[in-house]
Amino acid sequence: MAPTLAKPALTALLALSAALTSPGLAQQTPDAPPPEAPPVEEAAPAAPAPVARDLTSAEIAAFNAAVTDFTAGQAAQQKGDNAGAVAKYDAALPAIRTAVEADPAKGDNVNFLANALYADAAAYGALGQIDKVIALYAESLPHWRKVVEAKPADAASRNILAGILIQMGNQALRDHDRGAADPHYEEALTLARQTVTDQPGDAISKNVLLSALIGASQTSTEEGLRDEAISMGKAMMADGTIDAMNKPSIETMTGPAGTVG
Repeated sequence: MAPTLAKPALTALLALSAALTSPGLAQQTPDAPPPEAPPVEEAAPAAPAPVARDLTSAEIAAFNAAVTDFTAGQAAQQKGDNAGAVAKYDAALPAIRTAVEADPAKGDNVNFLANALYADAAAYGALGQIDKVIALYAESLPHWRKVVEAKPADAASRNILAGILIQMGNQALRDHDRGAADPHYEEALTLARQTVTDQPGDAISKNVLLSALIGASQTSTEEGLRDEAISMGKAMMADGTIDAMNKPSIETMTGPAGTVG
């Protein structure tokens, strides 16, 4: 019997207050190869489906060590020791990546990798190392998309994915690359609109949508986005639900605080 790997108790780390699930890695059984289709002379050969493999005993040991390192990284991060946190997260990531590469369809491990990359990015952000943040966000994107696809009702994960896309769009905009920024904002808008539709009274979700609108209003050719951002921002300033990141942008778009009304 293969060993059962430890499961850490993951906690919500960041402003989007995501409920993280515990990773687990049971013995992995390779997927059966797909049945062969009847040969069609004109058809191009189909790409082979990825086949899962078992982790080696060394890889299992490394994964267990990664679980311990990740948990220690969380503890350091919660105490404000971001340098200690990144050291632990960086030590954990290679083994988690290996587990996902071995079986990309194993949702628990994909979720673990997405959260580990996100937590590492948050710690690097607190240290002011923005290049590291963007690189970790870029790596995490396909994993967060899989998490959201697998859990379509999970608003917290949807907000995290939208927030990552917005930050990547903001970075592209700072680099004066509107063409790269716009698809990130557009994807974030779709996600954020869904969440606000599902949770119209949730201030976090509304701020994610407002951030996406502010970004997209600077890059998209779609009519009405700027007006929508201003209208929503003014309403949120009036009721006190706007966050500290969005308020300066809305004040710039509408005029100084005090003109809202």
